[in-house]
Amino acid sequence: MHQHASLNRSAAIASIGTAVFLLALKGWAAWSTGSTAMLGSLADTALDLVASIATLLGVWIASQPADDKHRFGHGKAEAIAAMFQIVLISISALAIASRAVEEFLAGSTVEKAEGGIAVSAAAIVLTLMLVAWQRHVIRKTGSIAIQTDSVHYQSDLMLNLAVIVALVLDHYAGLRGADPLFGIGIAAWLGWGAWRASQDVLDQLMDHEWPEEKKDRFLQVLARHPDITGVHDLRTRTSGNKDFVQFHVWVDPNMTVREAHRVMDELEHRLAVEFPGTEILIHPDPEGLVDEAGQAGLDVLPPIRVNLDQS
Repeated sequence: MHQHASLNRSAAIASIGTAVFLLALKGWAAWSTGSTAMLGSLADTALDLVASIATLLGVWIASQPADDKHRFGHGKAEAIAAMFQIVLISISALAIASRAVEEFLAGSTVEKAEGGIAVSAAAIVLTLMLVAWQRHVIRKTGSIAIQTDSVHYQSDLMLNLAVIVALVLDHYAGLRGADPLFGIGIAAWLGWGAWRASQDVLDQLMDHEWPEEKKDRFLQVLARHPDITGVHDLRTRTSGNKDFVQFHVWVDPNMTVREAHRVMDELEHRLAVEFPGTEILIHPDPEGLVDEAGQAGLDVLPPIRVNLDQS
C-alpha cells in the first residue's frame, strides 16, 4: 500500500509539472496567434493544473490509514478528487464552446500560426510521456483519481492535434472559420470525456457492486474449499484502490466454534492470494439456514450452493 501511494503521488506530481510548463507555452502562443482553438487549449491546460493539484491532494488523503472516524479508510477521497476534475472539465468545455461561437460569428482570423503549431507539437510530446507514466501507475495501483487525470490528458492529445489542424487550415489553407469550428469540436470532445469518466467515479461513490466476472472469480475461489456448502448475501464494493467484501457461508452445523474459525481463516488466506488487499468479512451459518428473505442457497457453482441475493 505504501508503494502504491508513492506511485500515485509521483504520477500526480508529474502531472502538475507538465501542466505548469505547458501553461506557460500555451499562454504565449494564445497571445501571439489570437487562435480560439489555442485559447481553448490554454484554458484546458489551466484546468489541468488545478485538477492535478486536486488529484495530488486526493491520493494523499486516500493513502492515509484508517482512523477512529474513518474505520474503512480514506479511499473515497480519490473519487471526490476525480469528481472535482470532471466538474472542471465540463466548465472548460462550456467556456471553450461559448468563445468559439463568438469568434466564428465575428469572423476572426489567426496570426503567427507557426508559433502555435510548434507549441502544440511540443505539448503532444510531453503529454505522451506523461500518459505513459500514468498508465504504468494505474496498472500497479488501480487509482481512479490518476485514471481520471489520465483520461483528461489523453483527450489533450487529440486537442493539441486539433489545434495544429485548425491553425493550418485557417492560416495556410485560407479556410476562414476553421479555427472556431475546431474549438467547438474540442469542447464537445472534452464534454464526452467528462461524461465517460463520471461513470466509474459515481460507481465508487454509490458503492456499486463489483463487475460480474470479478464476483464469479471470487466465488470460484470459495467453491474450491471442501468445508463450504453454500454462500449467500454476498456484498461487494470498492473505495479508492481498496476492495471490501462481506458474505455468509454454510458449514456443517456440528462444527465447533474452533473448527469454524479454522475454516474462516483458510478462506481468508485463499482469498488474500487471489484478491490481495481486499478487506473480507465472513459470517458462518449452519448448513440449510435460510436468509432473512426466507430463501436458501441456489445451485449455481458446484460443489457449493450459491445465492447472490443482495437483500
